[in-house]
Amino acid sequence: MKLLAAALLLSSSTLFAQQGTTAAQAPDRDTSYIDGDGAAHITRVIPIPPDLSPEAKKSLSRQVSDASRPQTLEERRHGTDIWQNHAGDVSAQLYPVHRSESTIAGVPVRIVTPVSDMVADRVLINLHGGGFNSDSGSWTESIPIANLTKIKVVAVLYRLAPEHPFPAGIDDALAVYKELLKTYIPSHIAIYGTSAGAIMTGEVAVRLKQLDLPLPAALGIFSGMGDFSRGGDSQAMYTLNGLFGHLDPPTSAPHDPYYFGAADPRDPVLSPLFADLYGMPPTLFITSGRDILLSGTTILHRAFLRAGNDGAQLVVFEGLPHAFWNDPDLPESKEADNLMAHFFTTHLK
Repeated sequence: MKLLAAALLLSSSTLFAQQGTTAAQAPDRDTSYIDGDGAAHITRVIPIPPDLSPEAKKSLSRQVSDASRPQTLEERRHGTDIWQNHAGDVSAQLYPVHRSESTIAGVPVRIVTPVSDMVADRVLINLHGGGFNSDSGSWTESIPIANLTKIKVVAVLYRLAPEHPFPAGIDDALAVYKELLKTYIPSHIAIYGTSAGAIMTGEVAVRLKQLDLPLPAALGIFSGMGDFSRGGDSQAMYTLNGLFGHLDPPTSAPHDPYYFGAADPRDPVLSPLFADLYGMPPTLFITSGRDILLSGTTILHRAFLRAGNDGAQLVVFEGLPHAFWNDPDLPESKEADNLMAHFFTTHLK
């Protein structure tokens, strides 16, 4: 696979974004030039790691144009809903569960329960991914975990940006959590999410601490970040699909302004890197080597460790893109799901 770094000259990257790089244009050697500002203008030819599963190698070998293909928000949401429902059905074939929809504290939720032997006095709260503006995980992030842990999962269908910027989604998650506290003790609750939901998991934990509410027994931050004031190194190198597809050159603009709206990007709830993280519950961080949020996940993990949270664990998979565990066909996804499930069952005593 071949990577053209986002720091290539704008005139060239714009041309490629409009037309798509052809085989004849693709570089076949490594280059590196560091300009006066320290920006790297690089070309790298990167083979697929040999220890990946055949399924992962096939997925990473897809030929995808780097031409820009803008979507409207309506198109993104429509396409994501179709994909999520299909992927949810595939996940349910691999991990049989019961699925239903309801509301908790006035917030719409999806409820996923194991088909047998459910541990009735425990609950997991999922905050789905989807870039804060769509739902790309309420089924795929919940079905395997409910099946493997034998614990009910409540996926919160929080209000989406840009119509409902921060902290609307956090308020929805807090409302569900507070309502579940009427039935479950805190040591029997965990909160987790992927991508946008991973980011929100950290945000909810900080807000709970600010409100002096009991924290859950565990957190799962699966490909997230904790700083909206700047992008991480991996965001300049990878797309959502890793090394293929369109990538715009990095800018100094804050990350996802449509989500945080009028908030200060360094607000400690919005960006937990600037919060008091002492006393956070045991937290599992998962990311991967070609994850656009690799930097954000590892930086936040280190912040947890600096705050004295020795229960913060980090797992980095080799060579895979952002949130790869949402692909139920990959053996590595099954490995990640089992890691997540084991962590939750271990800490919800």
